Amino acid sequence: MSSVVIASIAESLPAFLSENQYAKIHVIVDENTKRHCYPLVKKLLPKHQLTQIKSGEQEKHLGTCEKIWQGLTDQELDRHSLVINIGGGVIGDMGGFCAATYKRGIDFIQIPTTLLSQVDASVGGKLGIDFHGFKNHIGVFKIPNTVLIDDAFLATLPTNELRSGFAEIVKHCLIMDGEKWNEIKRKDFEEQDFKDLISHSVEIKKKIVAEDPTEKGLRKILNFGHTLGHAIETFNLGKPKLHLLHGEAIAAGMICEAFISLKRGMIDEKTLADIEEFIFSVYGKATLKVADIEAIIDLTAQDKKNKGKEIRFSLLTGAGSCAFDIAVSRAEMKEALLYYIGE
Repeated sequence: MSSVVIASIAESLPAFLSENQYAKIHVIVDENTKRHCYPLVKKLLPKHQLTQIKSGEQEKHLGTCEKIWQGLTDQELDRHSLVINIGGGVIGDMGGFCAATYKRGIDFIQIPTTLLSQVDASVGGKLGIDFHGFKNHIGVFKIPNTVLIDDAFLATLPTNELRSGFAEIVKHCLIMDGEKWNEIKRKDFEEQDFKDLISHSVEIKKKIVAEDPTEKGLRKILNFGHTLGHAIETFNLGKPKLHLLHGEAIAAGMICEAFISLKRGMIDEKTLADIEEFIFSVYGKATLKVADIEAIIDLTAQDKKNKGKEIRFSLLTGAGSCAFDIAVSRAEMKEALLYYIGE
């Protein structure tokens, strides 16, 4: 498990570089992090090269990887070099994947700059890219050398990006900390203490990943809300009027999967009502059409938790606990999506 340092980047990055000697350093950014975040990091670095990619989930594919690999090759990086990923989950996933596969792997560190990447994508060593519309379809497990989290970067984010990251915080509470769930559900989104919640989420994820680094068992509970959530996100990808950020889709997925938990007798009606009320208060209702349900369900066939033809879910057993490897039928998924839509 790599170290996760929650501190000012002005302290944490020089401390890491002083303890590790690298022949060359290569930084990966997108147009947003180059403008808003890179200036805070640039002054802390020795001589380095920069690769800028386009932002957005739609850029998380092999074509962008080729650009990154070409940049590393042009700079003649060797195995004594370092890649620094400055950005959200897309850059962390893809930049880490490129570093982990370049010359069979060179060192890389993550500097996550969105709430979503700070509480989720940066911890646990999951790296990868989308492939023909399927999220994170190609990838590896590789732990970064360190993760440097500074909540100061959150000031660069629009509100919808903060909300997107908050969905993973909600998920962490629902799967493993009922007391924290009871705390956050009593506050409006604007009243949340994100500095505290970042530390809380990182500790939960570190604990789970340490026990199950390659997602053979317990780590699957981190996918609560993601089986249908990823399918909703993938279905809407490339549709400008319907496009959802990751956390917005996962919020919808958590309501659907909490409904399945209720129907299975795993949670009570009050728990579902609390989840639904809170999530709708923060995110509103995503636009889903009855006519699209079958296509959304079809996309769950590519979920990485599946075994054979079984679509396997992680479902709540209470507010603060979760079970995994639960086979769910198409009929149950359809009922849950209809429930979400209000049909």
